[in-house]
Amino acid sequence: MTPLSTVHGGSRDHTHELSLEDTFDFLNTIELENGFLDDHFVSFGDAAEWLLARGVVHRWRATANRPTGGAADAALARIRSVRAALREVSDAVVHGRPADPAALAEVNRALQARERIELVAATDGVSVGHSHVGDPIDDALARLAEPLVGEIQAGNADRIRICDNDTCRWIFYDESRAGRRRWCDMASCGNRAKAARHRARVKAATATQPSN
Repeated sequence: MTPLSTVHGGSRDHTHELSLEDTFDFLNTIELENGFLDDHFVSFGDAAEWLLARGVVHRWRATANRPTGGAADAALARIRSVRAALREVSDAVVHGRPADPAALAEVNRALQARERIELVAATDGVSVGHSHVGDPIDDALARLAEPLVGEIQAGNADRIRICDNDTCRWIFYDESRAGRRRWCDMASCGNRAKAARHRARVKAATATQPSN
């Protein structure tokens, strides 16, 4: 990919700060569907549109700046690799185990590609802009990793959860007062879990009844 080194002021098509929800939305772009993993990023185009829709990267202003062919395949592999590494780190946090060193190294490499924040001239004086000194996708991945790192640094890792629904397993942040939320969504996964337990109890009760 052709590196972008232009300086941009604030713009409506590029979100400067991302939330933990953005990070988890990124991780949940690969999910369980009918017992099989469904990857929303089948092609680089899929991943690029996801990043663009969330303002994580600037819209490519020229066709030459958008990777194609082998460069697009390499960019997609990089996006998937960082996503997998962030998911591994999240899983390790949830289960209280050491994270895979390779995943940690991948996330650390991504974090090093963060854009530079700098002052730029504005019509009313000065504003805060940013400078892409390398690949904009690397910068996007760095900014997607930062909210998770921030929560771990802030001591909130115990609020990171994986949905208890074995057919879902979405990652989410537990904002409940008690900190005991088990499902990504009570109306869907929570109710399905309750219904499954009810069916299991009925089946068990029926099995223990004496036959006539």
